[in-house]
Amino acid sequence: MVTNPFRPTFGTSPPVLAGRREHTASFADSLDAGPGAPGRATLYTGARGVGKTVMLNAAEDVARERGWIVISETASPGIVHRLVHDHLPGALALVTGSREHARVSGLTAPAGLGAISVERVPPVHRPERSLRNQLTDLASVTAAHGAGVLITVDEIHGGDVGELRELAVTVQHCFRSDLDVAFAAAALPAAVASLLNDRVLTFLRRAERHDLGPLSRGESALAIVGPIRSVGLDITPEALDLIVDASGGYPFMVQLVGFHTLRNRPERRLIDADDAVRGITAARRRLGHLVVEPELQALSSGDRRFLSAMAVDDGPSRTADIARRLGVSGPYAGQYRLRLLAAGVITAPKYGWIDFAIPGVREHLRRTETHG
Repeated sequence: MVTNPFRPTFGTSPPVLAGRREHTASFADSLDAGPGAPGRATLYTGARGVGKTVMLNAAEDVARERGWIVISETASPGIVHRLVHDHLPGALALVTGSREHARVSGLTAPAGLGAISVERVPPVHRPERSLRNQLTDLASVTAAHGAGVLITVDEIHGGDVGELRELAVTVQHCFRSDLDVAFAAAALPAAVASLLNDRVLTFLRRAERHDLGPLSRGESALAIVGPIRSVGLDITPEALDLIVDASGGYPFMVQLVGFHTLRNRPERRLIDADDAVRGITAARRRLGHLVVEPELQALSSGDRRFLSAMAVDDGPSRTADIARRLGVSGPYAGQYRLRLLAAGVITAPKYGWIDFAIPGVREHLRRTETHG
């Protein structure tokens, strides 16, 4: 029995990270360049399922390869508490060999291996544990090994603004102090606009931002063929074309179609067009439950009417045609367009045109909505 190599689970890294090499290389360069490199603060944005969390995973791998301490979090309530009471004390204990809070007093690196001298601080003089002093201590310790500290935060669109402000201020302090600290976060496009306007979180405005879009046909094909051949199977050109077309360059759909194609195939080595059709049918059904329905339920009735007017077209829509179908002015339709673009539900492939960012939305709307 062949192990299925595809991984259609949100936040799980695919077997082949196709189409994102440039983003990964950019982050690696920022770590190698030292404090002050713009990529030391990086923000990944895009629609659900486009691979934001996967890029955080890749950034963490890049940091670990360089010996960095990695702290991975999600912007759920209590993130600062978890950093102060769990992650940072644990990391300090790991690199100092002590469970007690200690202040770094001297650092040496004999034979290039690194040794840490720690001065115990009497309890009466011991400063209160805070996000700033613990992160500063940890970065000072890791510097002895020529390494640093990476903090990644997923789904900052769902975080408490007050906690995100505290984290942002702390990271900015480390940057100003030329400490080897890096920060990477992921968010939906709609949330980024409001976060970047926050008085304190303007720090994110200066972050190196990567807006993750769809994969090209070649990248999608690589993400399909590579895993299939890694388990001793192969695929016909016709079947590959069908899967690439069905995925629409949407990374999560690539994994979903690949998984169901292998799951539903007969026990033979070559995947053909019939196998691909069965896999595509099953994948579309799962995508509707996992992504499309939750995405649409979060929108207003006006947003859904705008999308339904788009669904009339078999491909990209002209904004002017949408306004005509809805019986509204161009500027009025433009407000919905801007909001849906910010939410990552639609894309603008070229001036005056829009299209769905997630495959399957058009078909779902055609089944469930009435168009004018």
